[in-house]
Amino acid sequence: MKQAIWAYDLLDSARVDGASVAEALKAVGLKTSINRITGPKGYTDFIKVVVPGKDGRAMGGKAPTLGIVGRLGGIGARPERVGLVSDGDGAVTAVTVALKLGTMKLNYDDLEGDVIVGTHICPDAPTQPHDPVPFMGSPVDIATMNMLEIDPEMDAVLSIDTSKGNRILNHKGFAISPTVKDGYILRISEDLLNIMQWTTGRLPVVLPITTQDITPYGNDVYHLNSILQPATATDAPVVGVAITAESVVPGCATGASHVGDIECAARFCVEVAKAFGAGTCKFYNEAEYDRLVRLYGDMKMLQTLGKA
Repeated sequence: MKQAIWAYDLLDSARVDGASVAEALKAVGLKTSINRITGPKGYTDFIKVVVPGKDGRAMGGKAPTLGIVGRLGGIGARPERVGLVSDGDGAVTAVTVALKLGTMKLNYDDLEGDVIVGTHICPDAPTQPHDPVPFMGSPVDIATMNMLEIDPEMDAVLSIDTSKGNRILNHKGFAISPTVKDGYILRISEDLLNIMQWTTGRLPVVLPITTQDITPYGNDVYHLNSILQPATATDAPVVGVAITAESVVPGCATGASHVGDIECAARFCVEVAKAFGAGTCKFYNEAEYDRLVRLYGDMKMLQTLGKA
């Protein structure tokens, strides 16, 4: 909770940028790379931090690497809206995770494997006109986000995204998606369901997704949101961690972020990082996936924009 409040206060500012986030992460012993990308609608700072594990590749070890991506359009919609927007929850959660992992490392609680955390910081992202409130946009396109947030070292990915602007899941808190890999929507990981119910103290909640949701933006079909866009840019298994609400909440709504929900989702991600690096948490069943490919073929076409 301390790190969640810290991250929330840090990002709820018109002056926040990648450098100020890097300074906060430096305070817990982490080095952050910053990449400022400018598009036709402004700029955003992509940040990436590697938290080395004691048996991770960064130290010459063999433990698997978990990727944690905070997915969003922007953390603010200034000047239309003042303050942190609901769409920024993915970034706040990712920064919370990084701050907690850094604090753990300072306290000699090293994980087995490396964890790579990435997101982007934009306090004045563009919006799209809409009544009664504008929609959130982004200064850069999804392909650029995937290129800078997804790392080839990631053996599995948790993609955190606010998912409140729909009537698909009416639950306040967070939910996880089925595992997506190379165009296949696979069964929900039992290990992740276990970790979710252990960390929440409640029955696990699953986000329904469709084939459309795992295809790239730009193909002119409906997507629930961008939570599974990382799955179009990696061969690693991807699971969405959706920050959710009972009611429909616009992405550009301010005062709609709940630190308790962010803390809970971040704690889930930290526990997954512990278990995944230690080899006690699987995102999918490899043998079952291989059988699907033998029976039905390659589904990687769904990671592309499709036929001309």
